[in-house]
Amino acid sequence: MFDRAAEILSAAGIDDHDRIDVPGRGAAEASETQLREPVQPIVPALQSGSLFGGSSGLLVVDAQNLQKAEAEVIAELVEVADPDAVTAVFLTAGAIPSPLAKILKERGESISVKKMRERDATRWLGEAAKERRLRIEPEAVTVLVRHFGSDVAALGQALDPLAVDGQTVTAEAVEGRYVNRPDEPMWLLADAISEGKEGEALRRLADFLEHGHPLVVLSFLEGEVRKRSLAAIAPDVDTYADWVGGSAQTYPVKKVWEQRSHTRSDSLRRSLDALARADMQIKTAPEETHRVTLERLTVAMCRWIGK
Repeated sequence: MFDRAAEILSAAGIDDHDRIDVPGRGAAEASETQLREPVQPIVPALQSGSLFGGSSGLLVVDAQNLQKAEAEVIAELVEVADPDAVTAVFLTAGAIPSPLAKILKERGESISVKKMRERDATRWLGEAAKERRLRIEPEAVTVLVRHFGSDVAALGQALDPLAVDGQTVTAEAVEGRYVNRPDEPMWLLADAISEGKEGEALRRLADFLEHGHPLVVLSFLEGEVRKRSLAAIAPDVDTYADWVGGSAQTYPVKKVWEQRSHTRSDSLRRSLDALARADMQIKTAPEETHRVTLERLTVAMCRWIGK
C-alpha cells in the first residue's frame, strides 16, 4: 500500500508530503476539538496548498481508525479542498467511517492492494531467485517462507547473501543461516486448527510465541470459538453477521458460517472449558509451563473443532 501511495504522489509531482498516522481506538486522548491531537494536522494540510506553488501531498495512514466525529470533519474538508492544490491519499486496512467513505468514493479513486499470503510469497520467491540468477530447491523455498512468512522485504534480504551465481540453495543452507521465526498473523493458527492439522498448528503456535504473549493466543482462540458458537445458533448468515458486527459478504463471516456444520455443540463446550482452564494455568503457573499448556490446548482443539 505504501508503494502504491508513493507512486500516486509521485505521479502528481509531489516529492515531499505530510504524513498522518491515525492512532487506534484508545491510543490517544480526546481533545477539546472533534479531532484527537495526532489527527489535527490533517486540517491545515487539506486547507492549504504548497507554499512554493503546485500541489501539496497528504498521506493518511490507518484511516480505518478514524473516529466518527473525525471522519465528519475531514469529509467536509475533502469536499471543499482544491484538487489542484492538494493530493490526499488515505491508506486503510478496513472500512472508513461515514461520511468520509462516501465523499472519498465520490471525489477520489479506490485502489485495492491484495494482501500477500504465504502462497503468494512462494511465487514471489521463485521470481526473485530468477532475477538474482539463483537456483533454489523447493525445500529451501518452504524453509524460507517458514522463517519469514509473507514479508517479501525480509525474504529479499535473506536471498541476497545466498545469491552466489551458479550455486543451488538448499534447505540445509537456509536453516544454517537463519533461525528467526516470522511475525505472522493469528488467523494462520486458526486455519490450521480448523483443518485439524495438528503438526502445522503446533508450528504456527511456536512461530507466534516467538513474538507474542500466550494470553493473546488464548484471547484469539476464545474469539474463534465464540464466533463458531454464534454461527451454530444463528438462524441465517445475515443474523450471524449482525451479531459479530460484520457483513455477510465478507470472507471471514462466510468462512465461519460455512464451517458451522462441521462443529458439534459438545466440542464447542469442551473447547470453552479447556480455554478457561488454560487461562487459569497461564495466570497462576510458572512461565516454563505456558508453552506446553498451549500446545496441549492446540492439539485438543484440532481434534474437537477441526475437520
